[in-house]
Amino acid sequence: MLGNIKFIGELGKLNLIHESILHKCIKTLLEKKKRVQLKDMDEDLECLCQIMKTVGPKLDHDKAKSLINQYFSRMRSLTNNKELPARIRFLLQNTVELRENNWVPRKAYVDNGPKTINQVRQEAVKDLGVFIPPPTDGMRNDFFIDNTSFLQTRIKYDRETLGGLADMFGQMPGSGIGTGPGVIQDHYSPTMGRHRTNPLFNGHIGNSNGYQPQFEAGSKSFLKPNQGQNSPVFNHKQNHSGQMQSKDMAPRFSKKGKLNADEISLRPAQSFILNKKQVPKLQPHVTMIPQSAQGSSLGQSPQLGLKTNTPIQEKPAKSNKKAPPTREELCKMTDTLVADYLNSKNVNEAVNAVREMKAPKHFSSDMLKKIVVYSLSRSDEDKEHASSLIHVLCTEGLVTGENLMQAFLSVLDQCPKIEEEVPLVKSYLAQFAARAIVADLVNIADLAHQLENGLHFPLFLLCLQQMVRLKDREWLADLFQQSKINMQKMLPEIDQNKDRMLEILEGKGLSFLFPLMKLEKELLKQIKVDPSPQSIYKWIKDNIAPKLHTDKGFVNILVTSFLQYIAYETNPDDDEEQLAAPSKEQLDEEKQQLLSFKPVMQKFLHDHIDLQVSALYALQVHCNAKAFPKGMLLRYFVYFYDMEIIEEEAFLSWKEDVTQEYPGKGKALFQVNQWLTWLETAEEEESEDDDY
Repeated sequence: MLGNIKFIGELGKLNLIHESILHKCIKTLLEKKKRVQLKDMDEDLECLCQIMKTVGPKLDHDKAKSLINQYFSRMRSLTNNKELPARIRFLLQNTVELRENNWVPRKAYVDNGPKTINQVRQEAVKDLGVFIPPPTDGMRNDFFIDNTSFLQTRIKYDRETLGGLADMFGQMPGSGIGTGPGVIQDHYSPTMGRHRTNPLFNGHIGNSNGYQPQFEAGSKSFLKPNQGQNSPVFNHKQNHSGQMQSKDMAPRFSKKGKLNADEISLRPAQSFILNKKQVPKLQPHVTMIPQSAQGSSLGQSPQLGLKTNTPIQEKPAKSNKKAPPTREELCKMTDTLVADYLNSKNVNEAVNAVREMKAPKHFSSDMLKKIVVYSLSRSDEDKEHASSLIHVLCTEGLVTGENLMQAFLSVLDQCPKIEEEVPLVKSYLAQFAARAIVADLVNIADLAHQLENGLHFPLFLLCLQQMVRLKDREWLADLFQQSKINMQKMLPEIDQNKDRMLEILEGKGLSFLFPLMKLEKELLKQIKVDPSPQSIYKWIKDNIAPKLHTDKGFVNILVTSFLQYIAYETNPDDDEEQLAAPSKEQLDEEKQQLLSFKPVMQKFLHDHIDLQVSALYALQVHCNAKAFPKGMLLRYFVYFYDMEIIEEEAFLSWKEDVTQEYPGKGKALFQVNQWLTWLETAEEEESEDDDY
């Protein structure tokens, strides 16, 4: 299934499949199936993520932006649904984040082979918290005192002494690089050869008998302050150093006295902790300090070191930016903000507090959700103030209508839990939604899409009631008509029929949204009570708004009601034989009845070709419901033409029009096609006569 979905997406990328088909696939995968629990939709949702990753960038353009926003709004709500497996929720979250990142996938780390020593050291710092700097000149000067005997002792350390990580993490200052395959030896010492570029040794290591560092600063010793006689390196190597000193060192390097540990500092300087780029490049000033200041015993060789009062020039440390607040901190800040606002009612302070939070964009919907949930248990006045705050936040650009929709849907998902404490939670949420729609923060069609098939019923109807209270019936009727919402889809599946819908709407006081449905139900009753054209016309003017008089739906209902009344009067028992072969008396009565309704039909159809076409479609549907009795459609076409109720242009427009909205067009054309051909020919002949 995943392979098929990916294949469909690749075909879409190559424009071999139309975008409408791709949208239909996405809707099919995203919609909740009948009698299928959400937790069982994991395969569909995984396929949804796959097709989004494959063809999502192609579909995400300006023309389809509203559809894509609806898809991802639904996907965001699903990421918070605990009924789904964690893997599916994370797949959805990754897909949502992919779109937020402009469809640029995150780059995965790829190991492309062997690593350099520097890479190994960097990974050690990152993963193990261990930093061993490379043997740079500055480090070498900072770490050890250039005492010849101590240096010679350190040179003799072998790999086994230093440990197995020496080669990988770099040499300890003054230690060798070891021996073995791959180590290049020269005529210098194995360790000092690699340091021969150091300015401190340059030009003074010239023979193979040993090292005789000769410093130009004189013969007086320098004492480095005691930094670490407890140094672990010193303690660990002390005994070993003593043995090597007596055994391996040349006689000329031997000391008369013992080496005092206080004179040697092996503790790393503070810069040791810094990363490689921050290691200061020291320029040590070599000086000689009198022996009286050293406190050393007679006969000790001079000690060289760094001048203690020389300022160390380091690169200025980068200023550490304050870490962004965590989610828990943002939640606490939001709770405090809402509580303070509902107590003080100062919207400007609340808006400034939101700005100071500097919350990331992905937290905006959570913040709005907390504002809504917090106010649910408060008074109606507080709920209204909370709505005002949300309105101002949207106006200021701190949150978006999409954030508000996500927050609203997230609260709806928690409705069963919230209803235990706040029984009227749906009514309160309907107030929030109504205010958001009136303020043009949320589109009513987008909200309806999220509540289709009776989801959270009767929330949508409650929202419509609240909008009537906030505005008026006329405003809501215009908005509802423009939105083209299918009201039947907003009801539970068991109630999705016209009669039940009208009954529910009348119970909620919303039947004014569908005045034509009321007309369809009442007009036939009125005709049966008084079929006179004057009475019918007066009833229509009293009960139907003038702006609906030119509505195609109104004309359709009007003509259908007349046809149903005529059929009832001529054939009360609805006898199929009489329909197929009516008597002469029935035909005469049929014609007289239609002639009596002629003034009313002419009043509403005259000079309106599009309305006349609607009247013909009403006749087509009426005959289709009767299974197209032989000759019935043709008779009425002739009646309408002879009585000048329908003009020639309307007949020909009906013939050429192609639509699936009204059933039975093919059979209807078969019955009247010959007559329509005659009409077309007669019209052409008449126009030729007019030319002469």
